[in-house]
Amino acid sequence: MEADLSGFNIDAPRWDQCTFPGRVKHFFNITDPRTILVPDRELDWAKGMVEKSRTMPAVIFWQWVNQSFNALVNYTNRNAASPTSVRQMALSYITATTTAVATAVGMNMLTKRAPPLVGRWVPFAAVAAANCANIPMMRQQELIQGICVKDRNHNEIGHSRRAAAIGITQVVISRITMAAPGMILLPVIMERLEKLHFMKKVKVLHGPLQVLLSGCFLIFMVPVACGLFPQRCELSVSYLEPELHDTIKAKYGELVPYVYFNKGL
Repeated sequence: MEADLSGFNIDAPRWDQCTFPGRVKHFFNITDPRTILVPDRELDWAKGMVEKSRTMPAVIFWQWVNQSFNALVNYTNRNAASPTSVRQMALSYITATTTAVATAVGMNMLTKRAPPLVGRWVPFAAVAAANCANIPMMRQQELIQGICVKDRNHNEIGHSRRAAAIGITQVVISRITMAAPGMILLPVIMERLEKLHFMKKVKVLHGPLQVLLSGCFLIFMVPVACGLFPQRCELSVSYLEPELHDTIKAKYGELVPYVYFNKGL
């Protein structure tokens, strides 16, 4: 007997995206590390990056590298219906990288005499600050012109700046949540481990161990953070801009109480 595939959509998530467990399962599935094979030279490069990340030049360089990568990620995961010019991309890139580097360097200066553990939290502060600048700046066109909102049947009914602000805020929260456990708890764990007698004898393994633990945190936190909010957001028509609210009410009356939009990732 043939299986009924009439309701199957290969492009749609396999689990209910209206529930937190469903969203977490979906992102665990699409971020499964077993789907990739990484050459040894790339692993060695990543290990070296962690081992050399504590000097001031390294902080500046790696924050620049990180935010350059984040700018690309934020651009590719924006709401694609909102075009972005080369000038806007360049401005977003400069703003985000400058914020991250300035935060990291400034906090390093302030924490030179602080306990080592405090200094190890500097990267998280820089990443959080950069996310707050990078994501809105890379998606500023959505904030200026609004993003496409649709009815329950996927019919486009307008563009909303408020919907864009909500979507971008949720993405910022997700990104910071994604990084928080690894960047807050890992320094505490390493601070304790490095004081152990046997760990003092194998300092060469400190870097690889941090890479391994960071990977463990991310394997769990990427799906959890991405699943915090629904990908297809629901927003009451009453919360939209007055002009858009009036247009929808005049055209549809009470038939469209909510609008829906893609928040991006």
